[in-house]
Amino acid sequence: MSKKIIVTGGDGRFAQVLKQTKSNYNFIYRNKNQLNILSMKSIEKNIKSFKPNIVLHLAGLSRPMSIHEKKINNSIDLNIIGTCNLVKVCNHYKLKLIYLSSSYVYPGKKGNYSEKDPLLPWNNYGWSKLGAESAVHLYKNSLIIRACMTERPFTHKSAFVNVKTNFIFHDQFAKLLLKVILKKGIINIGGKSQTIYKFAKQDNKKVKKSFSKGELPSNIHMSLKKLNKIINS
Repeated sequence: MSKKIIVTGGDGRFAQVLKQTKSNYNFIYRNKNQLNILSMKSIEKNIKSFKPNIVLHLAGLSRPMSIHEKKINNSIDLNIIGTCNLVKVCNHYKLKLIYLSSSYVYPGKKGNYSEKDPLLPWNNYGWSKLGAESAVHLYKNSLIIRACMTERPFTHKSAFVNVKTNFIFHDQFAKLLLKVILKKGIINIGGKSQTIYKFAKQDNKKVKKSFSKGELPSNIHMSLKKLNKIINS
């Protein structure tokens, strides 16, 4: 019998792609009106109704990045407090929790960051994701995925030539997620380490070169050794 997985943020960009990905798991997608992560009552109602084995937590606040500077209350509520609520409920009902964090929790200076490297976010979005991670870390029946992904096609007209990341498209990320969904701990997931321009150029030949002047650190890319060992075993 396939595992039943409740997905928060069920109408988000990545969730829409995951819905189209072939899987043996029974995903139950819940949008913010159906499952409000800021309401313990709403979370518990969903758990009691669907009786899942796993909670896949995709809900939260991401773009635009500036919103985490301008509206820190929203950032705290949706990325930190909402996640804390889910941790409490999963702990009570003994359910596994999978949390999608971000490569932005790493400092972005030296690159090739492993899951064991020190963390130091470089913007408020990264801090909000790390705040949520702190709660998830307390609960051992969990998986934290530090993700580096974007939607297809590449949405911008230009891309940085002086910033190196592990960008991967949502559809590619979804397939990797399904391979690690039963794991615990922390796993970096992304694509090949390369400049954003080189990544974007593969999908859009017309993308133009641009240079980061502090908008992004130069070396955000992560080590994928742990991921590769899992999928190649």
